Amino acid sequence: MGMTADEKLMKAVLELAKKGCGITSPNPMVGALVVKDGKIIAQGYHEGPGKPHAEAVALEKAGGKAHGASLYVNLEPCCHHGRTPPCVDRIIKAGIREVVCAMEDPNPLVSGRGFKKLMEHGITVKKGVLEKEAQRLNEVFVKYITFGEPFVICKFAMTLDGKIASKTGDSKWISGELSRRIVHRLRYAVDAVLTGVGTVIADNPLLNCRLDGNIEKQPVRIILDSNLRIPFNSRLLLDKGSKTIVVTTEKCSLKRAEKLKHMGIEVLFAPLYRERIDVRWLLKHLGEREIAGVLVEAGSSVITSFVELGLVDKFVVFVAPKIVGGAGAPTPVAGEGAEVMEQALLLEDIEVSRIGNDVMIVGYPQKQRRQKN
Repeated sequence: MGMTADEKLMKAVLELAKKGCGITSPNPMVGALVVKDGKIIAQGYHEGPGKPHAEAVALEKAGGKAHGASLYVNLEPCCHHGRTPPCVDRIIKAGIREVVCAMEDPNPLVSGRGFKKLMEHGITVKKGVLEKEAQRLNEVFVKYITFGEPFVICKFAMTLDGKIASKTGDSKWISGELSRRIVHRLRYAVDAVLTGVGTVIADNPLLNCRLDGNIEKQPVRIILDSNLRIPFNSRLLLDKGSKTIVVTTEKCSLKRAEKLKHMGIEVLFAPLYRERIDVRWLLKHLGEREIAGVLVEAGSSVITSFVELGLVDKFVVFVAPKIVGGAGAPTPVAGEGAEVMEQALLLEDIEVSRIGNDVMIVGYPQKQRRQKN
């Protein structure tokens, strides 16, 4: 069965919204089309906090032609004063006769009120067109605006026999170049990249985004380091291209903390949970700082912390056609683990892609999603 005319136009809206990837946070990615007699007469997308919303951009371009036209948008138009004026007022004033929308805004300040106001002014509202696709596009925003905490993506690359490094700790490179390019796109799409000090000591990574073309922003780098073991000559401490936060605890040397501060590095003291950094506290803290999406790129102990506490919202796993062996070679998730297969964390909504010689598996923890619904 083919797509309806509304679905085709909404697909174009979603593609338009994607242009805001990496630059709109903590706002959602939104695209808008003004359509008259089946033809697109204007379009717009949201380019970032404080900048005009997609609807306002499209209506500005359409001018007087917007009167009697349809407006296609992937998220319910706002009806409250935020950093910009309410979009519903602009839509009403422009004389739009119909609004076709993919999903309701999960923001409690909007949630259904935008649609209600439009209908009160005689505007026809059609909602739910490509809703699942729209929800997926803005999954980071939906989690952040609903719970006040960042959406957590856990990414790792492993060999066919489930190792993330050799027995000596060597991990460069498990995945191929094409997979690594996707990782840089993932970094660009989030607000922060999080790792542990073990990874910093072993790999000395930059953890920045390196893509062709102009990079409008770099993700914040967050290092978990309970005892402040991080070497002062680490590349990510010396690179000033993006902000670095070292998260530590009362167990650390205050002298080393002062040295890091003098280097321009933010040192954040976190409470302990089972003698480790309390990552649940950290996520709440990051949410308060308007960090909406976090990419966990770390070793086994950090990944295990997030998995055992049920804090991962999405897994992105690259499997390379290599067998490294070694009983002591690390696996992505360690800890106590499940006693029986029935207790295993099950992923759903799985997408499998071939990336060069690697296989990329994307999935969402089933139990976690049920808890949130």
